[in-house]
Order: sequence, then structure tokens, then C-alpha cells
Amino acid sequence: MKKFLSRSPGTLLLVLLLVSLPLMAQPLPTPGAAGAGGVAALAVTPQPPSDITARSYILVDFDSGLPIAARDPDVEREPASLTKLMTAYVVFGEIKAGKIRLDDMVTVSERAWRTGMDGASRMFIEVGERVRVEDLLRGMIVQSGNDASTALAELVAGSEGAFVDLMNAQARALGMHRSYFTNPHGLPSAEAQYTTPADMARLARALIRDFPDLYAYYSEKSFRFNDIEQSNRNLLLWRDESFDGLKTGWTSAAGYNLVSSAKRNNRRLIAVVMGIDAPNHQRGGIIRANESQALINWGLRFFESRKLFDEGAVLSQPRVYKGQNTTVEAGLAEPFWVVLPQGQAERLEATMELWAPHQAPIAAGDPLGEVVVTLRGEVLDRRPLVALEPVESGGVFRWLWDSAALALRAAWPF
Repeated sequence: MKKFLSRSPGTLLLVLLLVSLPLMAQPLPTPGAAGAGGVAALAVTPQPPSDITARSYILVDFDSGLPIAARDPDVEREPASLTKLMTAYVVFGEIKAGKIRLDDMVTVSERAWRTGMDGASRMFIEVGERVRVEDLLRGMIVQSGNDASTALAELVAGSEGAFVDLMNAQARALGMHRSYFTNPHGLPSAEAQYTTPADMARLARALIRDFPDLYAYYSEKSFRFNDIEQSNRNLLLWRDESFDGLKTGWTSAAGYNLVSSAKRNNRRLIAVVMGIDAPNHQRGGIIRANESQALINWGLRFFESRKLFDEGAVLSQPRVYKGQNTTVEAGLAEPFWVVLPQGQAERLEATMELWAPHQAPIAAGDPLGEVVVTLRGEVLDRRPLVALEPVESGGVFRWLWDSAALALRAAWPF
């Protein structure tokens, strides 16, 4: 690839030729790689733990949303009580919007009470009882109460069916395109319900990001209601103080599931394990905790994330033909993050590949090229380089001048 030429032409012909040359590739500084010293570079890329038995899993970097490791992350599986993460997201949104308050009182319906029967998880609310929203949240999050989930759904939407519509609309808004919910609690239903590890990780990340204060409920180890104290089924809360959530799940069809998250040294990872087989609840709870902990420990030990470029930062001002302006500011529509093995940041290289010629009109967001990041000569990721501003069409003189420049370039390509 040709490097960008920058010279002082002495004739009109050279001016016309040089201004029409495309910018083929330019090296870019990678500010996110600065200060990466102090950690020895790994000779080989570490592989994820080989003893993970979950049928599907994913490990995600929270800051970037990028996956670090995965096995069948887009395979659809029954969510079981992981469904309650979406129920919480919808309810948290109503609280944040001021539509309901934590100290609002909810009258328990017979439907909500019956949802907790037949041996399913429940917080032991009674028909006609008046219960605070905050207690119902704790009953759903800490105790995994199916009765609490239904009571909250009826509060928010008037009926369970209307609330399910909100859940699925919110799933689409979050980009959870392989998820479908049929109730607010995850108990088996006649209609198929499903999600994926990738979608659950996306939901967990949104929940932590959008509701940092309310997320604190997920770190509570136990909750007492009606003189009945129940412990959080997420065993990781007792093992390691860096773990602060999120949710367990089980049905005979789904197997043992867990969405977990831990934060250490200002880094947060999210792990989702689904479809674990076990002979009983005790073993199932232990295995899903072990495998989630192993994934997060591995990810924090061997990988790091770096933000290389900010959203909207001007990375180039390429030539524009036939426009009111002769250049356009180019950059990225979203932050450019990478996940890489520890100690490798100094080996990152970034180049900017610009397509040419660019002719007005140009709208903000139009693609102008790519930013390509490589690690040890291999492409790590690439993102579109876009116009950060519009460029309107120029006048007649600009059109004639640039048409001549483009004709010369076509006749005498470099």
C-alpha cells in the first residue's frame, strides 16, 4: 500500500494530480497502548479452561462488550430463571423514569400467589397482602421468587401478558435478537421461550451500565420476608468479594445456568454458562459456580482491554471533490476497543485505509475507509472510518475545477 504523499508542487498540473491522489494507508498512533509496560508478553495465546462442561458459554469484557472466549454463544436455550434479569431491567427502567417508586405498595393478586406454588422458587407473599416494591425486587433477585416476578409484572403493565410484550420489545431494543420470553419468571410454558449466552451477556452488561445503583441488589447474600430468610443461590457471592452478581437458573430442560460478574482492579468481566448437567441441585450449584469462576479468573489473568480511539475523534481530513469544503473530518462512530493477551499492547499497530475519491454531497456517517488494528502482523479488528460532518455540493467553479482534477487522475493513474 502506498503511503500518503505530502510535497509542495510547483505547477498547476502537479497541483491537480497530487490533490487527486487517494490516501491509501496511513499509520495511526494507538494511545490506548501507551503505558503497557511492566507485564511480560506471553509466548502463546492462552486457551480458555478445557474442563468447562457447560453446553454453551461466553466470557465478555464489560467496558468494550467484546467476547474473550465462547462456546456456541448463539445457540438458543431455555432461560429458566435467567428470565428474571429481563424482568428486572424493565422494572428498573420504570423506577429510573419515576413511574414507580421503591416504597410503593403492591397488592398481591391470586395469580402472583399461585405462580409461587407447586414447589417453585417463591418469596412467600400472600393473596391480598400489601408489599413494597423494594421487597418484591429483593424477593425476585435474591430469593428468585416467581411470585414476586409476577407481582412486579402486574404492577408495571397491568397484566403478565402485557408485561411480556414489554420484555420482548426491550430485548429487541438491546439487540437480543435470539431471545424470546413468554413470562416474567422463566417457568416452563406451553409456548417456547429461549435465549442465548451472548444475549444474556448483553443484557447483564446493560443492566450494570444503565442501573448502577439498583444493580447493588444482586450482591445481597440473603433476604428475609414474612419471617422466612432465604439465601442467594449464587455461591460466588460467598467465595470471592469481587463477584457482585447476577442470577442463577434451573429447570430440568434448561439444566443449570448462571450469569455472573466480577470486578477487580477497575476491570469487570461477565460470564454466562448455560446447560450444565448435574445429578442434583447441590452439585449443579457448585459446578456452575466453579466454571463461571474459572472463566472469569482466566480472563482477568490473561487478557486486557484497551480503548484505542474515542467516538467522534478526528483521525483524518481527506480531500473532497465538488463540495463546498475541500476536506471532511473523518473518525469513528463509536469507541474502538480491543481485547488482547496481557503484555501485548505495545505490539499493536493501527493503520487508516482511506477510499478515494470522495465526492460531495457527503452525509455525516458515510463510510470513507477503515481503521485496521493488527497484533503481530495479524488483523485483530477493523472498524469503518466515517464522515463526522456533512459536506454539501459546491458551486459551478468548484465542480469544473474538481472535474478536471478527477479526469487527469483517471487518465494518469498512479
